[in-house]
Order: sequence, then structure tokens, then C-alpha cells
Amino acid sequence: MKTNFLLFLFLGIASLTFAQVDASPNRKAGEGSGPHTQLIIRGVTLINGNGAPPRGPIDIVVENNRIVGIKVVGNPGVPIAADDRPTLKEGGVELDAEGMYLLPGFVDMHGHIGGQAQGADAEYVFKLWLGHGVTTLRDPSCGNGLDWVLAHKTRSAANEIVAPRIAAYTVFGQGNYDLINTAEGAREWVRANAKKGADGIKFFGAAPEIMAAGLEENKKLGLRSACHHAQMDVGRWNVLNSARAGLTSMEHWYGLPEALFADRTVQNYPVDYNYQNEQDRFTEAGRLWKQAAPPYSDHWNKVMDELLALDFTLDPTFNIYEANRDLMRARRADWHEEYTLPSLWRFYQPSRISHGSYWHAWGTEQEVAWRENYRLWMAFINEYKNRGGRVTAGSDSGYIYQLYGFAYIRELELLREAGFHPLEVIRAATLAGAEALGLDREIGTVEVGKKADFVIVRENPLADLKVLYGTGAIRLDENNEVVRTEGIKYTVKDGIVYDAQALLEDVKAMVRAAKSSEGVEIRQPGSKDY
Repeated sequence: MKTNFLLFLFLGIASLTFAQVDASPNRKAGEGSGPHTQLIIRGVTLINGNGAPPRGPIDIVVENNRIVGIKVVGNPGVPIAADDRPTLKEGGVELDAEGMYLLPGFVDMHGHIGGQAQGADAEYVFKLWLGHGVTTLRDPSCGNGLDWVLAHKTRSAANEIVAPRIAAYTVFGQGNYDLINTAEGAREWVRANAKKGADGIKFFGAAPEIMAAGLEENKKLGLRSACHHAQMDVGRWNVLNSARAGLTSMEHWYGLPEALFADRTVQNYPVDYNYQNEQDRFTEAGRLWKQAAPPYSDHWNKVMDELLALDFTLDPTFNIYEANRDLMRARRADWHEEYTLPSLWRFYQPSRISHGSYWHAWGTEQEVAWRENYRLWMAFINEYKNRGGRVTAGSDSGYIYQLYGFAYIRELELLREAGFHPLEVIRAATLAGAEALGLDREIGTVEVGKKADFVIVRENPLADLKVLYGTGAIRLDENNEVVRTEGIKYTVKDGIVYDAQALLEDVKAMVRAAKSSEGVEIRQPGSKDY
């Protein structure tokens, strides 16, 4: 069986035809301020990405797109003396952020740039990401084609478009799947991929000799890699095989329970299972962690210790499967009404064609199994972090009711549920992602010399991560009125200050226009005209 056919089987869909979404338009006048010859952000409490506790008030000085000064300018509750503050130069700009909280820009380690089937184009998804503080994005598939993604990477780096910076990870074999049917062909493809300018490769699995060749050649060239260990080959090549061969990060959790098997070699598939039927695929996936070695057992510890020794990165993407454990919650999330395009909403509905829309008969039994699946999965991820392992934050938005930007913040909440301290959550979202991409000398923490990528929010996200959502957090004020918090106030990327709320208003306008054009409103499944 040829590898290119296997690749489609891995996904259960024909999504790798690389149909391009609409390109992002050029940045318009008024979309972001800067970069400035000098920008001073005044009076923030800094929550850095290195695990340090908050500290403030602090003034941060930026010149063009680099941090040149970080100065503590006083103590909480005491007026700040003007003489103790950095001096504004002629032509410089001040941003009064006194009382606000500043974090490094977020890194989404698993972000597909829209989708033609979803009707989600580049501007829509980029503004949702930036509106939620995501300043760096890893595209793990280049589903719009490598040339398209590299063009947007270049335009983003030049700040010609309103977009996060982009790391392009091509699907293994993209452009010539027949070539990767042999080990030498795999090496040839990897060399060609590097010459084209890709930052890395996204694997889905293949025959062991082909995976080994591809990963070895990629490592030799100094590129990074990710893998979704799809069930079609995980029985002979799991996460441990990949990590030993040079894989730098794993996506989701596929391949990890299989490495933890102690009394079997394949998962307990029912005899009438069909991988192409996603109801089967995801029902049984929810029973997989129960088949692995129990937490803290000898085999469980042995696998963890080896992955730690290999400096391996785990990118769990908890949020993308959350609907499996509570479908109603994911379907009725606050943001769908105003931020989800009608085309994307239709894509989410029960379907035997759309990937991740496997709600053919999803009920209590499936959800209970998935809750237990999460408990065991989260135990491994949290302990991996506790032992010094690198865990990152990725969203995989655009499927299974998970919306760009909003899903990323939900991922942070789920890391917190897994047992991470809020400061550890922020580290996963910032420095850990930067390290995994090899960009930690440029981004990931607020340090002199690094790029000026920041998230600025009025309320303390360590106390409540919900204040990072574009829809805010619900509060009862002193007048007994129900109100919502603002969400992120500013997202700064490369020294350019974006009004996060203005970006999200743009998205709402796109959604309103789409609904008006189509003459539809979002309705729940089973309702007329949904």
C-alpha cells in the first residue's frame, strides 16, 4: 500500500489536498501602532515566562521591535516618582498601562491557518489569534501549501499583514507522496523540503525504516519535527520510536499510551471497528489510556524517564478533544454566536464527511470514558512537567467546536486543570513554546535584547485565566449588575501595539456580514435552518 494513500487513511479525511484559503490582506492604516523609535510601556506588573512571580510597577522600554530596558519604578500602593522612570526621547511614544499586567506574547504550537472546508480565511484566523495574545504560531501541516505559508511568514515578519509570526512545518511527503515510499526517497524529500525553506516537518507515521530515515535526515539538517502518531502505523512505531530517532515534539497524545502498553501490543479494537468511521475512531480513542500502564508504575516511569532524557517536547492540545467529554459545553460556548462563521458552524455539525464532526450518536457513555481518559492523560502531562519535561500549549483550532484564539485560552485553562500552577501555565504558553521552536533567544520571556512581544490585560490572569478570553469573564459588580470583563487590552508583536478588542470587533463584523449574506443565524443541531 502506498504511503500517500496511507496518509489519507491516517486522517480519515481528504484534507491534505492543500486548497488555499484567501490570502491575508495588507495591514491597513490604523491597524496597530508602530513600531516606534521608542515605546515606553508604563507601570505594569510583569508576569514573565520563566516561572518568576509577578513584579511591579515596571516600565518597559522598546526601541523599534527590541526590548532595551526593564526598570522597576516603585512599590505597590505608592505613587511612582517621575525621576525614577526611563526618559521619553524625542519622537518616542508612551503607553499608560499602570495597574495592568504584562506577559510575553503567547506561542500557539498547533495552529492550522484556516481551512477552505470551514470557510475560514487568513485574516479571520489571524485576528482571532492576535486578539487572544498569540504572537507566534506553528503551522503543523502547511495545509495551504508550503509556498503560501512561507509567503505569509515573510509578510508577517515584515509586518505587512496583521498576523502572528509563523513557523512552517510541512506534512511529510507534501508535494510528492510517492517519493517517501522508500528510505532513500524519504531522505531526498527531506533535503528538498529544507531547501524550500520549511522550518520543520509534521509526520503522521509510516513504515519504521521510512520514519527512521526521514527523522534522521531532518535532524542532520538541523530542522525540528512534530508527529501525530496515527493509528494506522502506531502498532509498530510509537512515541518512543520517534523520540529515539530524533523527533522533537509529539502532538495530542496518540502514540504515548501505546508506548505505555505493558500487557498488549495494540489497543483493544472491537472486531467491527472501522477507522474511517470517526465515531468508531474517537469512541475507542477515549478508552485507550485505561489500557496503558497505570500512573507511577515501573513501566510508566520508565517511558517517562526515557522521554525526559531525550529532551522531548509534549504538545498535548487538551482543548481539541474536550467536546468528547462534554459535547454540550463545547457546542454552547459563549463565543460561537458572535465569532463563529456560519460556514464553520456548519462544518462542526454531525457529519460522516467533515473531520472531527463525529457526533453520529455521542452520549453519556462516550463522555464518561473520555473524562477518565483525560484524568490519566493529564496525570502523565503534569508529572512530566514536574520532572523537568517541556510541555507546550497548542490549540488545533478549526475542528470539534474549537475556535481560533478562544481555544488557545481554553488550552491554558486545561493545563491548569491538569495540575499546573498558573505560572507554569504561562511558561508553557511562552518560554516552553519558544524553546520548542528554537526561538528562545528571540521570544518567550520579557528580557533586554528580545523581541517586543507582549500581552497586556487589565486583570490578573493568574487569578482567573478567563480574563484572557475575547468574551471576557462574567462578574457581578457593586451595583449587582452582571458585567463582563474586557479581555486582553493590547497585543504587542514586534513592537507594534494592537488594540486587541478592535481586532475582535473586526472579526465580529466579518461574522455579521457572512450571516447577512447567507441569511442565516446559528442554530443548534437538529433545529431548522441551523
